[in-house]
Amino acid sequence: MNHPAPMTAPDPATADPAVLSALLARHGWQRHGATAARYARWTPPGTGPGGVSLLVPRDRSFPDSTDLLAEALQALEHSAAPSAREILVGLAVPSDEIRWEQDLPDGTATPAWAAAEQLRGAARSLLLAAVLAVRERAGYHGARHRRQAEAELERVLVGPVSGAGRLTAFVPVPAGRPAVAVLHGALQGVRDAIDYERATGGMETFDAAVQLGVCSELTGALVSLIRGTQGVRISLGWAPATGGPAGLSTRPEPVHFSPGDLETLRIAGRRYRRDEPSIPVRITASVIRMRRDRPNGPGRVRLQILAGAEVTAVRATLDEEAYRIAGQAHLVGLPIRLSGRLESRGGFRRVTGVDGVTPVELEEAERDRMLKSLHENLDFFEEACGG
Repeated sequence: MNHPAPMTAPDPATADPAVLSALLARHGWQRHGATAARYARWTPPGTGPGGVSLLVPRDRSFPDSTDLLAEALQALEHSAAPSAREILVGLAVPSDEIRWEQDLPDGTATPAWAAAEQLRGAARSLLLAAVLAVRERAGYHGARHRRQAEAELERVLVGPVSGAGRLTAFVPVPAGRPAVAVLHGALQGVRDAIDYERATGGMETFDAAVQLGVCSELTGALVSLIRGTQGVRISLGWAPATGGPAGLSTRPEPVHFSPGDLETLRIAGRRYRRDEPSIPVRITASVIRMRRDRPNGPGRVRLQILAGAEVTAVRATLDEEAYRIAGQAHLVGLPIRLSGRLESRGGFRRVTGVDGVTPVELEEAERDRMLKSLHENLDFFEEACGG
């Protein structure tokens, strides 16, 4: 989600009037006319007499439906209504919508561009936390699955930040639906956990919320969203063309956070990072860097993971014999295999207690398979979600 959503006009020959009507209603446009009428006239929020209006057919069964849709879409393209662009994107790319609205204080000293960048960065971090939770529920993900999750965010379309602290992201369905569904549960879970802590002083509800997708990354993103504001409102809307996931509300209620939630969120984030356990691993990896302070003795290595851990690279300290074995394997182009503990402290980027370092005699085809598997992990999200 590095670039604003493109202004790709939907095709009036294929646009669904029911989807357009649902998007107009979601964005506050006013419907005029009887519910059962063949056509409905829509006006933007706050429009007085004589303002812009759209005539939208009830369905495509009428001879003039395509012409009316073409006129409505053209009017949206030229409309000054802030929501017009978002309606067009939602119609062109079937997407779940996520909307962030910050209540900004009057007379803030923060430049508009800096506030916009902070909002975009925090929104991205919130989505990243949801994508990570789709892959694995954990209180702290660290470096695990991060490269794959960041690649998955590239499919998300993002509108511009308005001067009022408003941002909308469009997550294409079906590929992105699992992440939005997780975010739905996680936001409500963290809201409930904050309310419980406020009422009882207990933090145990945050433990149960991990299974809903709440994690240190999510609480940190919320801190960034709330900081410097008088409050934040986060709304989700399912793609009208597909409807919502089974078992979830068809019209999720917005979730609100305030500066009064900041301290609890910070405490929860630290608690998640502190309590996340280290992981015993047996990894196969290529040596990409070696260093030691003197000609003999222990040394430090950096390893590119081929198999055995959900991170891309780790550091490890090896004793003299293990360092020698790793060096020889590196010289002849062989990976090594070792056991140890992938430490949660520092984000799962370091293996300690290294034991059993051995070179791995891999046939060229097997090594190519491992490397190919590493790169194919980037496509896990699309495949898992049926995209």
